[in-house]
Amino acid sequence: MVIWLIGLAGAGKSSIGQALAAQLRSRGVAAVLLDGDRFRDVVDDGLGHSTGERRINGMRMCRMSQFLEEQGVAVVACVLSNFPEQQEWNRQHLTRYLEVFIDVPMHVLEERDQKQLYSGARLGTIKNVVGIDIPFVRPPSPDLVLTNDGAISAQVDPILHALREREWLP
Repeated sequence: MVIWLIGLAGAGKSSIGQALAAQLRSRGVAAVLLDGDRFRDVVDDGLGHSTGERRINGMRMCRMSQFLEEQGVAVVACVLSNFPEQQEWNRQHLTRYLEVFIDVPMHVLEERDQKQLYSGARLGTIKNVVGIDIPFVRPPSPDLVLTNDGAISAQVDPILHALREREWLP
């Protein structure tokens, strides 16, 4: 199974993903966290953050998720996922795919701004920031939409519930 967590920078994808992967492991599920930022570090081929480079990295994550799922590993993918065609690819190529959109208003993201991406983009010192100078394409048909107000357990529980409803959890 692949749980694809979509959201803008600062939405909480990584924190939610870490907590979700831990919950899955505690239930005996072989689970791996595939975080977009960390994935870039591992691949380390100089890929930047332009729209085209983001498209390449996103497709790599789709294919890596498929590769791991085929081996019986549950994947929790934390990815900005700004490309509906990749979400559609996932639906066509992954056996068990749950798409979760972490919907956080831009003003909240700009208040959090842990990496100073949004403030840097507003000042013009950082380029290619999705939501500022690259439009964010909201996922057209997520299986679940969550609003992250900071309570991580409140975000993980609905995902676990959705997995149980699909009978994907032991």
